Amino acid sequence: MAKLSLLLFLSLSVVQSALSAVRTTPPSGAIIVRKGTTTSGEFATLTAALNSLPNDSSNRSIFIFPGTYAEQIDITRTGPLTIYGYTTDTTTYTGNQAIITAGDPASTAGSDDASGTLRIHKNDFRMYNVHVKNTFGPGSQAIAISQYGSRVGLYACGFFGYQDTLYANQGTQVYLKGYIEGAVDFIFGRLGLAYFGGNTIAVNGPGCVTASGRQTNDSGSYVFNSNTIVLASDAVAGTSGNIFLGRPWSDFAKVIFKNTVITAPMNKALWSIWSTSAPQTDNVLFADFNTSGSGASGAVRPSFATALTATQAATYSISSAVGSDFATWVDAAYIV
Repeated sequence: MAKLSLLLFLSLSVVQSALSAVRTTPPSGAIIVRKGTTTSGEFATLTAALNSLPNDSSNRSIFIFPGTYAEQIDITRTGPLTIYGYTTDTTTYTGNQAIITAGDPASTAGSDDASGTLRIHKNDFRMYNVHVKNTFGPGSQAIAISQYGSRVGLYACGFFGYQDTLYANQGTQVYLKGYIEGAVDFIFGRLGLAYFGGNTIAVNGPGCVTASGRQTNDSGSYVFNSNTIVLASDAVAGTSGNIFLGRPWSDFAKVIFKNTVITAPMNKALWSIWSTSAPQTDNVLFADFNTSGSGASGAVRPSFATALTATQAATYSISSAVGSDFATWVDAAYIV
């Protein structure tokens, strides 16, 4: 029996080790970003590292050592690119030590996209274990990540803002096992096809988690599976009871939440109209399934929202969200 127990312990240790990997040194061939570096071949900013890459079809990677990098990034190179952040546990955002930060609002930048701290204008991009912040705060749209690419995977990353944190505007994209914080319409976009799995979604002010802006009855959607919605530690006064899963930026909004655990103090309706003068609910698909937690207790959904059956919920998945070819570009280790 003692020998069997030892074998079980060793087996569990091996499994845990496989699931929880350390990435504190650059992968082979990666360009190195290290704050304050004077070492030849390294770069003190992510901007400089990106500028060093050829704009061709080659597959490249960048590794970011710990530090706060105050810069606005626009990634446009043609070939595949992966950015890795320093972490002692690749499976979670909690140990991320590479931080990209800026504080530009759309009101002065000129557009939502232009205000983005990290702007992705390319296909075939991956990023692991990096925090991205827009520090502007209330008063204007101020984007942390502006996403326009296809086959884009963001893994165990953190995105921090207040209004319009995450702009999932175009292309196929997944956000897996990360952290997303905001208040007003903080996951939003027009044409993006997006899947969100296993994330912590933190609300720091009154408003809606999503604002889908689909303008036609196309096949695109935002699908959320097995996420947790919590009240952020820095939430402003008046947040309790004034949180919704989403409102329709345009009349064909399509947002599905499955298997969500909610501890944030939601409004009992869960879903909201756009405004009293323009409800924009005629053609929306606002749906949830197996929603649980104290924040969802006593929910009374409006007529334009749907509580899905298990059979209906099964039709909404990573495949329905970003396409049946997802296995060719999504990192399977992070899928939930």
